[in-house]
Amino acid sequence: MLIYRTDQFAMPLPPGHRFPAEKYALLGQAVASMAPDRLAEAPAATPAELMLAHDADYVGRMLDGSVAPAIMREIGLPWSADLVERSRRSVGATLAAARSALLYGAGVNLAGGTHHAGHAKGGGFCVFNDVAVSIRVLQQEGLIRRAAVIDLDVHQGNGTAELFSGDARVFTLSLHGEKNFPFRRVASTLDVNLPDGTGDADYLAALKQALATLAAGFQPDIVFYLAGADPYSGDRLGRLNLSLAGLQQRDACVFDLCEQKQWPLAVMMAGGYAVPIADTVAIHCQTVRALLARHSLKGAC
Repeated sequence: MLIYRTDQFAMPLPPGHRFPAEKYALLGQAVASMAPDRLAEAPAATPAELMLAHDADYVGRMLDGSVAPAIMREIGLPWSADLVERSRRSVGATLAAARSALLYGAGVNLAGGTHHAGHAKGGGFCVFNDVAVSIRVLQQEGLIRRAAVIDLDVHQGNGTAELFSGDARVFTLSLHGEKNFPFRRVASTLDVNLPDGTGDADYLAALKQALATLAAGFQPDIVFYLAGADPYSGDRLGRLNLSLAGLQQRDACVFDLCEQKQWPLAVMMAGGYAVPIADTVAIHCQTVRALLARHSLKGAC
């Protein structure tokens, strides 16, 4: 099992920007102290790979800086060559994690989960959709035919849903806050809307039912898991009420199903906006630690 990091690549943001980019370096350092032999630098997705999921004009304009200011406002990040490089690395990390999953059973991207990026534009801090690009590349190469996306970020995966709308080869599951961002949504294969304040017991019951639905009617060649830290009770954008223990049980539900079905599993970190940021890092770290423990390497962050 290999783990890919992108934090070596800059993400220039203005002072006071609300996106917590520093979490990636903190998580990378924590995982490096636990499993240095599993860490690898993320490769960059190529323009041709990006265009398998995204509009060619959007990709070209994002790469050369001529993208419309309105699109950058919707993304919520200022354009820079560094941002583009970082975004390409994030997509490449998910693709590499998926290749690790196909070879070894699991792989991890310590970033990724950019599920608000659609065919012709980004949104919600997401430039390119890492999962969609990875699935299309693997399909083109003949390595997979069918894929499942288990999106447990607190926000609905509207971009992923758009990119796979009508495609029976990809099952998109999104479990999210019903009153949270995004406010214009695209239907996933299965959407589970949770009321504000949902706690551990109700969340886990809804998740188990959703996973049972997935398992009963679909047989993927690989699973992409967006292990968002933002359902946490202390997340400033989450509006749900999961504890650290509840999030650990959430991860275990996904890991148990993939082990039982022998589905290769690629894991992305997705969102997390807790204050202090150490809480977000701890949540992501416990996800990685639990997966490593299942792959014969134990440690602590």
